Amino acid sequence: MYKIIDGKLVSQSVKDSVKAEVEVLKEKGVEVTLAVIIVGDDPASRVYVNNKKKACEYVGFRSLEYALPAQTSQEELMALVDELNAREDVNGILCQLPLPKHLDEKAVIEAISPKKDVDAFHAVNVGQIMIGDYDFLPCTPAGVMEMLSYYDIDVTGKNCVVIGRSNIVGKPMAMLLLHKNGTVTITHSRTVDLKNVTNKADILVAAIGKAKFVGEDMVKDGAVVIDVGMNRDENGKLCGDVDFDAVAPKCSYITPVPGGVGPMTIAVLMKNTLKACKLQKNL
Repeated sequence: MYKIIDGKLVSQSVKDSVKAEVEVLKEKGVEVTLAVIIVGDDPASRVYVNNKKKACEYVGFRSLEYALPAQTSQEELMALVDELNAREDVNGILCQLPLPKHLDEKAVIEAISPKKDVDAFHAVNVGQIMIGDYDFLPCTPAGVMEMLSYYDIDVTGKNCVVIGRSNIVGKPMAMLLLHKNGTVTITHSRTVDLKNVTNKADILVAAIGKAKFVGEDMVKDGAVVIDVGMNRDENGKLCGDVDFDAVAPKCSYITPVPGGVGPMTIAVLMKNTLKACKLQKNL
Protein backbone atom coordinates (compact mmCIF):
# COMPACT_ATOMS: atom_id res chain seq x y z
CA MET A 1 0.00 0.00 0.00
CA TYR A 2 1.41 3.37 -1.00
CA LYS A 3 1.91 6.29 1.40
CA ILE A 4 1.07 9.89 0.51
CA ILE A 5 3.85 12.44 0.96
CA ASP A 6 1.88 15.32 2.45
CA GLY A 7 3.35 18.63 1.30
CA LYS A 8 1.00 20.67 3.49
CA LEU A 9 2.23 18.86 6.59
CA VAL A 10 5.94 19.21 5.71
CA SER A 11 5.60 22.84 4.63
CA GLN A 12 3.83 23.67 7.89
CA SER A 13 6.74 22.20 9.83
CA VAL A 14 9.27 24.27 7.79
CA LYS A 15 7.24 27.47 8.23
CA ASP A 16 6.83 26.85 11.97
CA SER A 17 10.59 26.52 12.41
CA VAL A 18 11.12 29.77 10.43
CA LYS A 19 8.44 31.50 12.54
CA ALA A 20 10.16 30.46 15.77
CA GLU A 21 13.48 31.90 14.56
CA VAL A 22 11.81 35.13 13.40
CA GLU A 23 10.35 35.62 16.90
CA VAL A 24 13.85 35.34 18.38
CA LEU A 25 15.20 37.86 15.85
CA LYS A 26 12.37 40.29 16.58
CA GLU A 27 13.35 40.25 20.25
CA LYS A 28 16.80 41.43 19.10
CA GLY A 29 15.18 44.20 17.04
CA VAL A 30 15.79 42.49 13.67
CA GLU A 31 13.02 42.47 11.05
CA VAL A 32 13.10 40.16 8.02
CA THR A 33 11.83 41.73 4.78
CA LEU A 34 10.97 40.15 1.43
CA ALA A 35 10.33 42.37 -1.62
CA VAL A 36 8.25 40.83 -4.41
CA ILE A 37 8.02 42.36 -7.90
CA ILE A 38 5.12 41.41 -10.16
CA VAL A 39 4.78 42.85 -13.67
CA GLY A 40 1.44 42.70 -15.47
CA ASP A 41 -1.69 40.80 -14.50
CA ASP A 42 -1.01 37.12 -15.16
CA PRO A 43 -3.66 35.35 -13.01
CA ALA A 44 -1.39 32.44 -12.00
CA SER A 45 1.37 34.87 -10.99
CA ARG A 46 -1.12 36.85 -8.90
CA VAL A 47 -2.16 33.66 -7.05
CA TYR A 48 1.51 32.81 -6.32
CA VAL A 49 2.28 36.33 -5.10
CA ASN A 50 -0.78 36.34 -2.81
CA ASN A 51 0.27 32.97 -1.37
CA LYS A 52 3.78 34.31 -0.73
CA LYS A 53 2.29 37.31 1.04
CA LYS A 54 0.18 35.04 3.27
CA ALA A 55 3.23 32.93 4.13
CA CYS A 56 5.24 36.08 5.01
CA GLU A 57 2.43 37.16 7.32
CA TYR A 58 2.37 33.74 8.98
CA VAL A 59 6.10 33.53 9.70
CA GLY A 60 6.32 37.19 10.72
CA PHE A 61 8.18 38.75 7.78
CA ARG A 62 7.53 42.25 6.49
CA SER A 63 6.42 41.86 2.90
CA LEU A 64 6.76 44.56 0.23
CA GLU A 65 4.91 44.23 -3.06
CA TYR A 66 5.79 46.15 -6.22
CA ALA A 67 2.96 45.59 -8.72
CA LEU A 68 4.06 47.15 -12.00
CA PRO A 69 1.92 47.62 -15.12
CA ALA A 70 2.43 45.20 -18.04
CA GLN A 71 3.94 47.96 -20.19
CA THR A 72 6.77 48.66 -17.69
CA SER A 73 10.07 49.15 -19.55
CA GLN A 74 13.26 47.17 -18.97
CA GLU A 75 14.93 50.37 -17.66
CA GLU A 76 12.18 50.96 -15.08
CA LEU A 77 12.32 47.37 -13.88
CA MET A 78 16.14 47.36 -13.63
CA ALA A 79 16.03 50.68 -11.73
CA LEU A 80 13.66 49.14 -9.17
CA VAL A 81 15.94 46.10 -8.76
CA ASP A 82 18.94 48.42 -8.23
CA GLU A 83 17.03 50.38 -5.62
CA LEU A 84 16.04 47.21 -3.71
CA ASN A 85 19.62 45.86 -3.92
CA ALA A 86 20.84 49.05 -2.23
CA ARG A 87 18.25 49.06 0.56
CA GLU A 88 19.59 47.67 3.82
CA ASP A 89 16.06 47.02 5.09
CA VAL A 90 15.33 44.57 2.22
CA ASN A 91 16.75 41.05 2.73
CA GLY A 92 15.26 39.10 -0.17
CA ILE A 93 14.19 40.13 -3.68
CA LEU A 94 11.96 38.03 -5.84
CA CYS A 95 10.76 38.87 -9.34
CA GLN A 96 7.71 36.77 -10.22
CA LEU A 97 8.17 34.92 -13.53
CA PRO A 98 7.14 34.80 -16.33
CA LEU A 99 7.59 38.46 -17.24
CA PRO A 100 5.76 40.07 -20.19
CA LYS A 101 7.38 39.13 -23.52
CA HIS A 102 9.15 42.48 -24.11
CA LEU A 103 11.22 42.17 -20.90
CA ASP A 104 14.52 40.30 -20.58
CA GLU A 105 14.10 37.81 -17.71
CA LYS A 106 17.74 36.75 -17.75
CA ALA A 107 18.96 40.35 -17.34
CA VAL A 108 16.58 40.87 -14.40
CA ILE A 109 17.70 37.67 -12.65
CA GLU A 110 21.36 38.60 -13.10
CA ALA A 111 20.70 42.13 -11.78
CA ILE A 112 19.42 40.86 -8.41
CA SER A 113 22.23 40.74 -5.86
CA PRO A 114 23.26 37.07 -5.25
CA LYS A 115 23.01 37.87 -1.51
CA LYS A 116 19.32 38.77 -1.92
CA ASP A 117 18.47 36.19 -4.61
CA VAL A 118 16.13 34.06 -2.49
CA ASP A 119 14.93 32.15 -5.58
CA ALA A 120 18.56 31.01 -6.15
CA PHE A 121 18.36 31.71 -9.90
CA HIS A 122 21.43 33.97 -10.16
CA ALA A 123 24.42 32.38 -11.97
CA VAL A 124 26.57 32.83 -8.84
CA ASN A 125 24.11 30.85 -6.71
CA VAL A 126 23.62 28.23 -9.45
CA GLY A 127 27.42 27.75 -9.60
CA GLN A 128 27.62 27.36 -5.83
CA ILE A 129 24.91 24.68 -5.94
CA MET A 130 26.95 22.86 -8.60
CA ILE A 131 30.02 22.66 -6.32
CA GLY A 132 27.92 21.93 -3.23
CA ASP A 133 28.91 25.07 -1.30
CA TYR A 134 25.76 27.17 -1.32
CA ASP A 135 23.79 29.68 0.75
CA PHE A 136 20.45 29.32 -1.06
CA LEU A 137 18.77 26.47 -2.90
CA PRO A 138 16.09 26.81 -5.60
CA CYS A 139 12.78 26.58 -3.76
CA THR A 140 11.08 23.69 -5.57
CA PRO A 141 13.99 21.17 -5.68
CA ALA A 142 14.92 22.06 -2.09
CA GLY A 143 11.28 21.50 -1.14
CA VAL A 144 11.45 18.01 -2.65
CA MET A 145 14.57 17.25 -0.58
CA GLU A 146 12.81 18.48 2.59
CA MET A 147 9.95 16.06 1.88
CA LEU A 148 12.27 13.10 1.34
CA SER A 149 14.07 13.93 4.57
CA TYR A 150 10.81 14.37 6.55
CA TYR A 151 9.64 10.90 5.47
CA ASP A 152 13.08 9.34 6.12
CA ILE A 153 13.50 8.37 2.47
CA ASP A 154 17.22 7.77 2.04
CA VAL A 155 18.66 8.86 -1.31
CA THR A 156 22.10 7.24 -0.82
CA GLY A 157 22.90 4.74 -3.56
CA LYS A 158 19.39 4.95 -5.00
CA ASN A 159 18.73 5.10 -8.73
CA CYS A 160 17.18 8.57 -9.17
CA VAL A 161 15.60 9.66 -12.46
CA VAL A 162 14.53 13.24 -13.16
CA ILE A 163 12.19 13.88 -16.11
CA GLY A 164 12.83 17.43 -17.27
CA ARG A 165 15.95 19.59 -17.58
CA SER A 166 14.77 23.13 -16.79
CA ASN A 167 17.10 25.51 -14.94
CA ILE A 168 14.46 26.05 -12.28
CA VAL A 169 13.66 22.41 -11.41
CA GLY A 170 15.23 19.63 -13.49
CA LYS A 171 18.94 20.54 -13.36
CA PRO A 172 19.13 21.70 -9.71
CA MET A 173 16.97 18.72 -8.66
CA ALA A 174 19.54 16.37 -10.18
CA MET A 175 22.38 18.19 -8.36
CA LEU A 176 20.64 18.00 -4.96
CA LEU A 177 19.98 14.27 -5.36
CA LEU A 178 23.63 13.85 -6.35
CA HIS A 179 24.78 15.77 -3.24
CA LYS A 180 22.81 13.21 -1.20
CA ASN A 181 24.69 10.37 -2.94
CA GLY A 182 21.97 9.33 -5.36
CA THR A 183 22.90 7.87 -8.76
CA VAL A 184 21.20 10.36 -11.04
CA THR A 185 19.88 10.27 -14.61
CA ILE A 186 18.36 13.37 -16.24
CA THR A 187 15.86 12.60 -19.00
CA HIS A 188 14.05 14.92 -21.39
CA SER A 189 12.09 15.15 -24.65
CA ARG A 190 15.01 13.73 -26.68
CA THR A 191 15.66 10.73 -24.42
CA VAL A 192 15.51 7.47 -26.37
CA ASP A 193 13.22 4.81 -24.82
CA LEU A 194 12.23 6.91 -21.81
CA LYS A 195 10.13 4.12 -20.24
CA ASN A 196 13.16 1.87 -20.09
CA VAL A 197 15.03 4.54 -18.09
CA THR A 198 12.18 5.50 -15.74
CA ASN A 199 11.36 1.87 -15.01
CA LYS A 200 14.73 1.51 -13.26
CA ALA A 201 14.12 4.48 -10.92
CA ASP A 202 13.91 3.97 -7.16
CA ILE A 203 13.10 7.69 -6.93
CA LEU A 204 11.33 9.28 -9.92
CA VAL A 205 10.88 13.06 -10.14
CA ALA A 206 8.49 14.27 -12.87
CA ALA A 207 9.01 17.92 -13.86
CA ILE A 208 8.07 18.05 -17.52
CA GLY A 209 4.86 20.14 -17.53
CA LYS A 210 2.64 17.63 -19.36
CA ALA A 211 -0.61 16.55 -17.71
CA LYS A 212 -0.62 12.88 -16.59
CA PHE A 213 2.43 12.16 -18.76
CA VAL A 214 3.81 9.46 -16.42
CA GLY A 215 1.68 6.33 -16.60
CA GLU A 216 1.92 3.08 -14.61
CA ASP A 217 3.98 1.47 -17.38
CA MET A 218 6.78 3.99 -16.64
CA VAL A 219 7.11 3.23 -12.93
CA LYS A 220 8.86 0.42 -11.14
CA ASP A 221 7.10 -1.42 -8.29
CA GLY A 222 7.89 0.20 -4.94
CA ALA A 223 9.26 3.44 -6.42
CA VAL A 224 9.06 6.82 -4.70
CA VAL A 225 7.32 9.18 -7.15
CA ILE A 226 7.58 12.96 -6.81
CA ASP A 227 5.26 14.98 -9.05
CA VAL A 228 6.39 18.58 -9.61
CA GLY A 229 3.85 19.24 -12.38
CA MET A 230 1.03 21.78 -12.16
CA ASN A 231 -1.34 21.29 -15.08
CA ARG A 232 -5.04 21.18 -15.94
CA ASP A 233 -6.61 17.97 -17.21
CA GLU A 234 -9.26 17.68 -19.95
CA ASN A 235 -11.95 18.76 -17.43
CA GLY A 236 -9.96 21.79 -16.28
CA LYS A 237 -9.11 20.09 -12.97
CA LEU A 238 -5.70 20.67 -11.41
CA CYS A 239 -3.39 17.69 -11.96
CA GLY A 240 0.29 16.82 -12.09
CA ASP A 241 2.68 15.24 -14.59
CA VAL A 242 1.84 11.83 -13.11
CA ASP A 243 -1.40 9.92 -13.71
CA PHE A 244 -1.95 9.59 -9.95
CA ASP A 245 -4.78 7.02 -9.95
CA ALA A 246 -2.92 4.67 -12.29
CA VAL A 247 0.55 5.10 -10.77
CA ALA A 248 -0.12 5.29 -7.01
CA PRO A 249 -0.83 1.55 -6.46
CA LYS A 250 2.69 0.72 -7.73
CA CYS A 251 4.47 3.18 -5.41
CA SER A 252 5.88 3.04 -1.92
CA TYR A 253 5.47 6.82 -1.62
CA ILE A 254 3.87 9.40 -3.94
CA THR A 255 3.11 13.14 -3.85
CA PRO A 256 -0.41 14.29 -4.76
CA VAL A 257 -1.29 17.36 -6.88
CA PRO A 258 -2.45 19.64 -5.35
CA GLY A 259 -1.06 19.33 -1.81
CA GLY A 260 2.33 17.82 -2.64
CA VAL A 261 5.34 19.77 -3.88
CA GLY A 262 3.39 23.06 -4.34
CA PRO A 263 3.22 24.17 -0.68
CA MET A 264 6.92 23.29 -0.22
CA THR A 265 8.11 25.89 -2.75
CA ILE A 266 6.82 28.79 -0.65
CA ALA A 267 8.00 27.24 2.62
CA VAL A 268 11.58 27.04 1.28
CA LEU A 269 11.31 30.63 0.02
CA MET A 270 10.62 31.65 3.65
CA LYS A 271 13.64 29.62 4.78
CA ASN A 272 15.89 31.26 2.15
CA THR A 273 14.72 34.78 3.09
CA LEU A 274 15.42 34.16 6.77
CA LYS A 275 18.88 32.87 5.86
CA ALA A 276 19.54 35.94 3.67
CA CYS A 277 18.71 38.21 6.60
CA LYS A 278 21.00 36.29 8.97
CA LEU A 279 23.90 36.33 6.47
CA GLN A 280 23.49 40.06 5.78
CA LYS A 281 23.48 40.84 9.49
CA ASN A 282 26.23 38.33 10.39
CA LEU A 283 23.92 36.51 12.78
